Amino acid sequence: MATTAQHVRTLALSLPESTEKLAWGMPTFRVRGKIFAALADDDTSIGVKCPKEDRAELIAAEPEKFFIREGHDDNYAWLRVRLAAVGDETELRAILTDSWLQAAPKRLAAAHPELGGGAG
Repeated sequence: MATTAQHVRTLALSLPESTEKLAWGMPTFRVRGKIFAALADDDTSIGVKCPKEDRAELIAAEPEKFFIREGHDDNYAWLRVRLAAVGDETELRAILTDSWLQAAPKRLAAAHPELGGGAG
């Protein structure tokens, strides 16, 4: 089953204190006001937080799935994910959770060790 924008919305909003807000004409998903995911305007990809030092390795390993928008994402800790290349709900949940953990305040992430936020 193909991953859709509705899958993204459902999973993103299932994360603690997540909200949806329209920005730049696109749905964005936030935790305490910080964006952790954004749907592309054509609903075929999402942007998620990703340390800049990790992006090249992810793109090299799976270029059909991961990419950056040249000239736009270069200076940001952001990575694009093609929804058609996401394997299943488990993988999408892992991608969104990882991004949420990067955006969430440390105390909030630590309060949810089931998400990998740790206890300290």
